[in-house]
Amino acid sequence: MKKTVFSLALATFGLGMAEFGIMGVLTELAKDVGISIPSAGHLISFYACGVVIGAPVMALVSNRFSLKNILLFLVAMCVVGNAMFTFSSAYWMLILGRLISGFPHGAIFGVGAIILSKIAPPGKVTMAVAGMIAGMTVANLIGIPLGTWLGHAFSWRYTFLLIVVFDLLVIVSVVFWVPALYDKAPARLSEQFHFLRKPEPWLIFAATMFGNAGVFAWFSYVKPFMVTVSGFSEASMTFIMTLMGLGMVLGNIFSGRLSVRFSPVRIAATTELVIMLAMLALFVLGEQKQASLAVGFICCAGLFALSAPLQILLLQNAKGGEMLGAAGGQMAFNLGNAVGAWFGGLIITFGFTYSYLTLPAAVLTFAAMTALLVYGHIKTKQQPVPVTQ
Repeated sequence: MKKTVFSLALATFGLGMAEFGIMGVLTELAKDVGISIPSAGHLISFYACGVVIGAPVMALVSNRFSLKNILLFLVAMCVVGNAMFTFSSAYWMLILGRLISGFPHGAIFGVGAIILSKIAPPGKVTMAVAGMIAGMTVANLIGIPLGTWLGHAFSWRYTFLLIVVFDLLVIVSVVFWVPALYDKAPARLSEQFHFLRKPEPWLIFAATMFGNAGVFAWFSYVKPFMVTVSGFSEASMTFIMTLMGLGMVLGNIFSGRLSVRFSPVRIAATTELVIMLAMLALFVLGEQKQASLAVGFICCAGLFALSAPLQILLLQNAKGGEMLGAAGGQMAFNLGNAVGAWFGGLIITFGFTYSYLTLPAAVLTFAAMTALLVYGHIKTKQQPVPVTQ
C-alpha cells in the first residue's frame, strides 16, 4: 500500500505544481507572451474551469473501467495539457492548455481516494488519503519555489516543462505501483444525487468556493503584490513562495490536530474569520515587508487548514453519494480559485493598486464564514431537545 500512496502523492504533487506554479512566474509569462498581468491571471481561472468540468467525470465512468486505467488516462491528460501550455505563444492556445491540464485535477483526487479506500486496512483510510493529499502541500513547499526560481532565472516555460517531465514519471509509477481495481457503485447514479436535496451540502459547497475565492483573489497575484506593494525584489520570490508553501503544510497539520478537540464546522468557521482579519491586515500593513510576510503566511496556512474540516463535513452530509460529494468539493474548491483570480484581475483592470486586492478577498471570506455559521445554526436546530423530568 505504501507504494500506491507514494504514487498518488506524486500525482497530487504534479497537480499542485500545475495549479499554483503559474503564480510565481506570472509577470514573466505576461511579458514573454505580450499580455497584461490580469490576462495572465485569467489563465489561473481557466485551469479551475477545467477542474469544474472534469470532476464529475469520476462519478460517471469510474464503474466502467478499471480505476488504474482511468488514473493513467487522467495523468496523460495532464502531460498533454501542460505540454501544450509550455510550447504555446498564442493566448487561445494557452487557455486550451490550461483547460486540458485542469480537467483531470478533481478526478485524480477522487479516483485516488477510492483506490485507497479499497486497499487501506480498516481505520487507516483517512491516514492514507492524507498521505496522498500531502503531495500537494509538499509541492507548495518545494516544487513551486523551484518553479519560481526556474522562471526567474531562465524562462517560465522551463517551469512547466519540469511539470511535463514529472507527470511522465507519475505515469511510470502508476503502471508499477497502483493495483487494477474497479469501483462498482451500489446505488444507481440518480440515487447518488439525493443528498443534494438538503441545504447542508450546498452551504458547505458555498463555504468552500467563497473561502478559496477569498484567498485566491490575493494569492493569484502574490508576486506583483509582494514586488510592487511590499517592495521585495523579484529574486526574493523563491523564498517567499517557500514560506507560503510552509504555511500550507503547517496549516494542514495544525488543523488535523485541532480536529481531536473541536468540531469541523467550528474549526472551519474560525479559520475563515482569521483569514478575513488577515486580509484586512494586509491592506493596512502590506507596505511593511515583515508584516506582509507574516500575514501572507497566515493566509496560506488558513487555506489548507480548511481542507480537512470541509472534506469531513462533505462526507457527513453526502450519505449515499460520497463520490459525488467529493467531486463537488473539488469543483467548489477550484471554482473558488477561478472566482478569486477573476475578482483580483477585475480590481487591477479598474485601475486600483495591488493593495486593494485584499478588500474583495476579505468580503469573499466573510461570505464563506457566513455559510458555515448558517450551516451550524441548521445543525443546532436539528438536534433533539433533551426532555427534562
